[in-house]
Amino acid sequence: MAKKSLLCVAGICLVFFAFAQNKFNNTAKVNWKKVHVLVYIKNGEGYIHENRDAGIAAIRQLSAQYGFSVTVSENPSDFTENNLKKYNLVIFNNTNNEVFDNDDQKVAFMRYIQAGGGFVGLHSATGTERSWPWFKRLIGASFLRHARHQPFTEIVIDHNHPSTSFLPQTWQRDDECYFFKDYNPDIRVLVVHDLASLDDDDKPGYYGGTSSPSVWCHQFDGGRQWYTSLGHDSSIYATTEFQQHIMGGIIWVIGNNKPLDFSKSRALSPDDPLPY
Repeated sequence: MAKKSLLCVAGICLVFFAFAQNKFNNTAKVNWKKVHVLVYIKNGEGYIHENRDAGIAAIRQLSAQYGFSVTVSENPSDFTENNLKKYNLVIFNNTNNEVFDNDDQKVAFMRYIQAGGGFVGLHSATGTERSWPWFKRLIGASFLRHARHQPFTEIVIDHNHPSTSFLPQTWQRDDECYFFKDYNPDIRVLVVHDLASLDDDDKPGYYGGTSSPSVWCHQFDGGRQWYTSLGHDSSIYATTEFQQHIMGGIIWVIGNNKPLDFSKSRALSPDDPLPY
């Protein structure tokens, strides 16, 4: 009887685990061969990150593993409604500063998100379009500054997400610790910086607390978004752990792989009133 009871409990645990994996990962519901990803790497005037090629290589490695296709661009003229209709997901891979040439490109991107398009931002992507309120709401916050490059501790506060479910409670990093402003109040914070572990004289002036957001996700204006502030060094993109972190964000953003519906798109100008 005891043996049967143990087998029953084990079976229940396996069913629950499988349910939890499907609930948070949705990998079973995604036909990855039909997923097309646009990786955008445009940098405007100012500092250009050297990690963009490493980010591209990591995403291509994930595409080979999962089966989705990848197109890489640094041409803002690719942001037209007809072209964006090809993609389930747009990744801003360490973009920075002004990355669009005109309002038509911005509106096309807005309409893509409103149609249900997905968005992922890596590291310096929060330094993109810093004067555009809609984009800052989309990505969740705007870059303010970073501490000097150093080892510090990340704290995972939400393990119920495919980008964090496999991580330890405290995640040791050697990176740039980003600070932000203009937060979107609806972001779901997944990981925070442990400010007690950071050597930075200015941190009390900005926060006066013990932590600040580092990784988050949310749903905004019709689409799903995920962002990680980590990833300054090129070498991190070759690690299995960081690739799994990025892939977890992609999995969550893709969700159930619903088709784009541009009948829901309403943007006419980059300065359209924000949803809230």
